Amino acid sequence: MNNKRQSVSMLFMLFGILFCVCLIASNVFATKQIAMGEFSVTGGLLVFPISYIINDCVCEVWGYRKVRLLIWIGFAMNFFFTLVGALCDWIPGAPYWTNDQGFHAIFGLAPRVAAASFAAFIVGSFANAYVMSRMKISSNGHRFSLRAILSTVAGESADSLIFFPLAFWGVIPLSEIPVLMFMQVVLKTAYEIVVLPLTIRVVRWVKAYEGEDVYDEGVDYNVLKIFNF
Repeated sequence: MNNKRQSVSMLFMLFGILFCVCLIASNVFATKQIAMGEFSVTGGLLVFPISYIINDCVCEVWGYRKVRLLIWIGFAMNFFFTLVGALCDWIPGAPYWTNDQGFHAIFGLAPRVAAASFAAFIVGSFANAYVMSRMKISSNGHRFSLRAILSTVAGESADSLIFFPLAFWGVIPLSEIPVLMFMQVVLKTAYEIVVLPLTIRVVRWVKAYEGEDVYDEGVDYNVLKIFNF
């Protein structure tokens, strides 16, 4: 066994913690609609794109195997948080508790929306990682900015194509779904572009600090091989 490949560094662990926090926070923040000019978006937009930036950073530095592990850890932690929140929402409140409605608005996620969210996250995250990994090989490690943007477009497109139809078909007018999907991709990609200078600096520093710059030559892209990292 390659002990180095089967271990994780302190920096990877910190990235993983931030990744999980962003996913969980996006669920909570998504319960509020915020105005951005003429458009309304969920508060989750403030933090969810950070998960794609972390996805890019981890894939660029440590490779697809490590980002595969990260995605499944994020999925498990998000699922656990959602499950416990739903359980707490279901248990009757104390006699003096007067905020059932507010608590339910945050943690009473409909099963249909939750299932759509989890499916979209898995597909979108792995699409992002796959594009990032394959483009790094084909470009011989160059053009990180282009790879980061295109992988985000791929991931967010897959996420939107799954989430909005599954979550809102029959709930909102059919004509509104493509608009929501398009705006989701545009706004989150714009987020990636705005913070790209910072992302580049972080990636360069992490590569230098860790002494890692993995190319996924011959890697198995099977998403279920979680512990092959």
